[in-house]
Amino acid sequence: MFLSQIFTKPTRLFTACCLILALLPAPLTLAESSGSGVEVGEVSLVLGKAFKLSPGGNRHQLERHSVISVADRIITESNGHAHIRFIDNAMVSVRPNSELQVERYDYDPERPEQSAVKFNLKEGVTRAISGDAAKSARERFRLNTPIAAIGVRGTDFVVNADAEMTRARVTEGIIVVAPYSDACSIDALGPCLANALEIAGNNSQLAALDLNAPLPRLLPAQSIRNPNMMQEEVQSAIAGTQQTGPNGVGADGEGDSEQERRNTVLLEATTPTVAADAEIAAAAALAPQGSEGFTPATPLTPADVASRQLVWGRYSFADSVATDRIALSFDEASVGRNQTVGNLQYGLYRTENGPKRVESGLGLVGFQLDSAQAVYNSDTGVVAMEVSGGTLNIDFQNNAFGTELNLNHDITGPVDIIANGRIVDGGYLRAIEATQRVTGAVSLDGTEAGYLFERQLDNGEVSGLTLWNSQ
Repeated sequence: MFLSQIFTKPTRLFTACCLILALLPAPLTLAESSGSGVEVGEVSLVLGKAFKLSPGGNRHQLERHSVISVADRIITESNGHAHIRFIDNAMVSVRPNSELQVERYDYDPERPEQSAVKFNLKEGVTRAISGDAAKSARERFRLNTPIAAIGVRGTDFVVNADAEMTRARVTEGIIVVAPYSDACSIDALGPCLANALEIAGNNSQLAALDLNAPLPRLLPAQSIRNPNMMQEEVQSAIAGTQQTGPNGVGADGEGDSEQERRNTVLLEATTPTVAADAEIAAAAALAPQGSEGFTPATPLTPADVASRQLVWGRYSFADSVATDRIALSFDEASVGRNQTVGNLQYGLYRTENGPKRVESGLGLVGFQLDSAQAVYNSDTGVVAMEVSGGTLNIDFQNNAFGTELNLNHDITGPVDIIANGRIVDGGYLRAIEATQRVTGAVSLDGTEAGYLFERQLDNGEVSGLTLWNSQ
């Protein structure tokens, strides 16, 4: 009787089956169910030595355009720094001496609200700028550290972690930091609510959790900022150099103290603001090239610098920024040249034919300023500064240099960058002071030089690039 009823009423059965199928979840696409090995990102920048370790144990040195897949571990050495752009346009930077694993990356552009993203920062420092996945499915994003779970209700934050502590700072949006517990599983997704601390981007404090403390807490920025640290967004990438610079700091950054390493979380989230804000900056009257100004009226082109050994390249998030005048694109600057030093925005590229050694017997060489650009970055925005002059003298025999750069703007008044530092093997310049940083390089024949500078003022920061020619 039952079978006869079924076969005599096919329409009703078909309708019921369709209803059941409609209630089932839609099948996941390959991009969504991102199991181990699924490609989800690409390396957009590498400084120094950085590697990826695949689940099978294969270890590959990262290069620009290297593919990142689910379950890959990104490992950086003491001078290594890597940027990864993911399939949803998220950006993640991995700083020196760090290890970050991509545990999960489920994303379908047709259904971004069903995304699921999970990272595991085993140690070190990382900065995450959310893409479409985290923005559309904030309750399904998680960054784990050894002792804390971090969820997001925002888009841009920095985390510093090891087995004993986690520090986090927010540039934009909100994050939620919580210790693991029965109510906050390390295997879960999204922010935890139990014992959680929420911190927003308009707060200059840090969210902090220590292994021996039961709950996360806020730390005032001034209580942990080391006055001897400047904004070292990227360690100077001095390949093959283990020379000791001033103040006992190695050229590869290995001399950083534990407190300085922990304070790095304060520094990672600052300089890139220049790149973002410069698009809408009041780019006040760039001084024309001439006796009173060394910033070109129009951006340099590859043809303008074809004969130069040293050229600045730009690999900031934007393709160009309004205040750029002497930096080419990454692709243009790197043609026939190798990277020397840099930060998150710019790298100095040098022609190198043979060993990275400066010619011997150069002695004391004076340089004249060829071109420069500078900006003042504060809470009110970014403005271009006038560069009116400068001097640079390098004593190759005693491996020392001294420089002065003269800047000006109506907001800041005159600002002079004055630095004395060391020149280490390979022709790299380094001078790190309490509120100022100068790093650069010379051409191997000693006829050109270039350096980037950053100086903290009371209400903002001055930064920029220079190019010099020997007199």
